[in-house]
Amino acid sequence: MMSRVQKGMVAGLAATVAVSMLELGNLAIGSPVMAFPAFIAETLGLHDNLMVGWLVHLAIGVLVLGGGFGFLYAKLPTSTAATRGIVYAVGAFTVLLVGIFMVGDPRIFAGSDGFGTVGWMLMTHAIFGIVLGSVYGILMAREKRELRAMVGAAPAH
Repeated sequence: MMSRVQKGMVAGLAATVAVSMLELGNLAIGSPVMAFPAFIAETLGLHDNLMVGWLVHLAIGVLVLGGGFGFLYAKLPTSTAATRGIVYAVGAFTVLLVGIFMVGDPRIFAGSDGFGTVGWMLMTHAIFGIVLGSVYGILMAREKRELRAMVGAAPAH
């Protein structure tokens, strides 16, 4: 049996992989909209080091957002796992933007692709949230079924 945080990290991995496929497509077509790993590298001052951007993207998606979702799942509003994931991910997006504008360099959103980058990041965060919540919900349902199958056991959630 996995803890809530472990389930969140598994769901975070699935969601990060899903969003990474979108980001790879964004990079492959040469879109003027900045991909999130490029945004991370730029924010860290490592302009041309996409590898660091990808590694930080993976770590944030799995450890921070995935683990945090598992920890906060029961306290999030709405009734379905997918909508809780969306609320959580859009909240994380909001924290990201506020953090950039308060302590980072908001000029990263300047230029012709500034609004496009913000829109792209909002959309990918929402998709991240849908996948995160859906996978987490599947893991919870599977665990409940397994617990019901055990004699004399009651579900933990």
